Amino acid sequence: MSRRVFVVGGSNTTFIGKGHPDFIWKRHPDFGKRENPSLRQHLTTAVNGAAEQTGADLALVDKAYIGNFVGELFVNQGHLGAALAGVHPALAGKPIMRVEGACASGGLAMLCGIDAIRAGADVVLIAGVEVQTTVSARIGGDYLARAADYERQRSIDDFTFPALFARRTRHYREAYGTSEETIGRAAVKAYANANRNPLAHMHARKMTLEQASEASDRNPAFLSNEDFQAFLKVSDCSQVSDGASAMLLASERGLEKLGRALADTIEIAGVGHSTASLFTDGDPIRLGNTESAVAKAYAASGVGPDDVQVAEVHDCFTITELMMYEALGFAAAGQGGALLEQGATDIDGRIPVNTGGGLVGFGHPVGATGVKQVVEIYRQMKGLCGDYQIPSIPAIGLTANMGGDDKTTVVGVYRNCG
Repeated sequence: MSRRVFVVGGSNTTFIGKGHPDFIWKRHPDFGKRENPSLRQHLTTAVNGAAEQTGADLALVDKAYIGNFVGELFVNQGHLGAALAGVHPALAGKPIMRVEGACASGGLAMLCGIDAIRAGADVVLIAGVEVQTTVSARIGGDYLARAADYERQRSIDDFTFPALFARRTRHYREAYGTSEETIGRAAVKAYANANRNPLAHMHARKMTLEQASEASDRNPAFLSNEDFQAFLKVSDCSQVSDGASAMLLASERGLEKLGRALADTIEIAGVGHSTASLFTDGDPIRLGNTESAVAKAYAASGVGPDDVQVAEVHDCFTITELMMYEALGFAAAGQGGALLEQGATDIDGRIPVNTGGGLVGFGHPVGATGVKQVVEIYRQMKGLCGDYQIPSIPAIGLTANMGGDDKTTVVGVYRNCG
């Protein structure tokens, strides 16, 4: 990198949706008495939280970027750069823009911030937000299907993305003999970590291996596509969540302006960004586009998979976490399940992954996820994660944020400056 780039700190809101005790829905005792936070409220909370956590004067922000996928559909709101400008008085008049790349929107916003600092900016605000609990699951599934090749793939099932990843699950299990119970362990880990994380969507929900290992009335296989129905259950899915995340990036000169010491930060050691064609399907048992992004990030940072000590990966479905292990080089092809079974990716394991619960447990407000991942790595590297803090402070961390069915991937590698 021509200029060094540092994560100064950041903040996540509580991620909420059905299953969270504070989420208001038709069976909640407060239904009709109060409402869930709006996109504006989530975004304001995240930005103010980032300013408070870093002690930053937001008047020092040179540029800002916001990740969001489908605000126009879920809350009838586009033009989110202007929305970000409206959540804090110091942001009015700043150059701000929205970035969209499906579930990788937050990661792409970070890349824009890195480019801005390389080009001469010193302090950049990165935010991500999504509110997607405003419609039924079936309508929401149609909205989210815009991240697929809608014309070609929408008809696979009413729930397009669950069906696309159920297809991956079927191919993976048939290729490697991986059991449903092994894949279910990813859900058990996600919920257990979320139970330790007060901001997690599934903080109050438990998941046993027995529940996660087979379909039941409480954990149905809900797809209508008969070819893939048996390969995905509710517990295998990330949460439909509302929430926001925000963080500050800075150059060395920016740190001086903010009055922050190098030891307070983590450095972005390298990034990788790869995009695959929306109009064709890749290998169903590999995340080939993610592998491309990972290779770029490792090359840019000068580290490899054995150096990574904590990771946040995109577990939009349980099978994706296992395939991420393999794409990132943590496990050989077909061995992601074995890594999980060994406990290597637990909070106290050799390579803790998704310590706050990941998308399955922490939640998945789509535009916020890529930013949340970086905030979580920062928090682990600075010992700020409380009940889900890993035993040793990590020197090297990694994030992998994926959009669509492995079509847009952003991978970051981070070095602790403390």
